[in-house]
Amino acid sequence: MSELVTPDSSREKKRTLLQFLSDHFQDIQTLREYLLQKQISKVNRENRSFTNIQEKYGPYVAGAVFILKQGGAVKFQDKEEWIRPNNRSHFLAEIQKFQNVPVEAVDASGCAINYQGLSNLLPLKELRSLSLQRCPNLDDWCLSRLYLLAGSLQELSLAGCPRISERGLACLHHLQNLRRLDISDLPAVSHPGLTQILVEEMLPHCEVLGADWAQNLKLEPDKQPPDTSTPLSS
Repeated sequence: MSELVTPDSSREKKRTLLQFLSDHFQDIQTLREYLLQKQISKVNRENRSFTNIQEKYGPYVAGAVFILKQGGAVKFQDKEEWIRPNNRSHFLAEIQKFQNVPVEAVDASGCAINYQGLSNLLPLKELRSLSLQRCPNLDDWCLSRLYLLAGSLQELSLAGCPRISERGLACLHHLQNLRRLDISDLPAVSHPGLTQILVEEMLPHCEVLGADWAQNLKLEPDKQPPDTSTPLSS
């Protein structure tokens, strides 16, 4: 048996194993890149501009169709009920009735909206309420486009958006008509308490939600953590 296990055969087995692991790892990387590209392509398709619908039925209908296809909901002006994906077919059957009716509220919570997809919402100049909470593709660049809704937007929710940071929130200074802003649970914001205070100063007439962020900054004096810094010597 000892003659069968030679140093050369042992090294050959090691080379074979290393080659197998290398090939297998490369296949995994290739598969991951392929799946990532497919996901990016899918998101881009879902965020395409509905130019044909806008030209035929106007921006209100085009924006509504875009949100409904994303899985969100819309509310038209002077209409009591929200239109949701489960009654989209009824909406499409009566689509001409909504051509001249402004969209006043959009709930796009959890939708895959990105920078490109916002182009379908920016023409909604009478939009008063916009919920973009938990949108995974919403980033700081997206917030830089919302100034186009400054004339009408009064409520905005960005809660739980993982890619929004302080830089994006700074772009909201254009939205001086905002009366309610939810910026809670934004993991990319490195200094949440300070950020909330700055946003409140930036939008003085707006109720800014996310007070739990600033909890440590607003503790009573006797509940503040002790100061462990070393005083400067004179």
